[in-house]
Amino acid sequence: MGKIIVITGASSGMGKATADYLSQKGHTIFGTCRQPENYPKPENYSLLSLDLTQEESIRGFVAYFHSHKILPEVLINNAGVGITGPAEEIAMTAIRTHFETNFFGPISLTQKLLPLLRQSDNGCIINITSIAGYSGLPFRSIYSASKGALSIFTEGLRMELQSANIRVATLAPGDYATDVASRRHHSPVIKNSPYELIYSDALTTMNEHVDEGDDPIKIAKTIERILHQRSPKVHYLSGQWLQKISVFLKGILPTRWYEKILRNHYNI
Repeated sequence: MGKIIVITGASSGMGKATADYLSQKGHTIFGTCRQPENYPKPENYSLLSLDLTQEESIRGFVAYFHSHKILPEVLINNAGVGITGPAEEIAMTAIRTHFETNFFGPISLTQKLLPLLRQSDNGCIINITSIAGYSGLPFRSIYSASKGALSIFTEGLRMELQSANIRVATLAPGDYATDVASRRHHSPVIKNSPYELIYSDALTTMNEHVDEGDDPIKIAKTIERILHQRSPKVHYLSGQWLQKISVFLKGILPTRWYEKILRNHYNI
């Protein structure tokens, strides 16, 4: 039977691909984005307004389900933003806003939807993290930190909800061919900065990896597989072979060797 599923960040990229795919599989999808009026109305699912940086918006979104007597069974915390730049130069306001979207917002939404999820027979929460969250990447340290934090949060949440029969997992994508690069916060390349040349080159490398990424439908299909598992693992990886093997290598290589691989990859 189809489930009632909430997917944040469903107006584009992996979120839209997942909403389209799961709706075609018979699930009832409530997608979210900040300004639904800026996007074509989806044919097979609802697209509701939600700003994860605003508590009032989160409360209003959850109130919609209470007022319409709808019981979500699955929450997919997919919405997120990228941020790049040398840690020394990224504005603190940008860092705080980034964590509001990628970390604090998903936690707040999870807290407020859990009373409804508890009423389902077999609830499920899937937090979309990132392979980048397994390592502190140069010029992506803030992004790595936010996704790493969400991953660790999920581990604790999973154990807390086991007795409530709510399955909890993370899905960590690598690079996928979406418009994520255009929506990142890019700390500007500052002329005469000690990072000017290496950061500029790293930006080019990062954008090329996104352009060469896999089709986001793979994420949608992986999410569907997780939904059908009675006892899912806590962590899933999805991406190109080299990206996934990097997580394994970090666990077995000496730190200096692993850092050298990353520095060579980013030409620093």
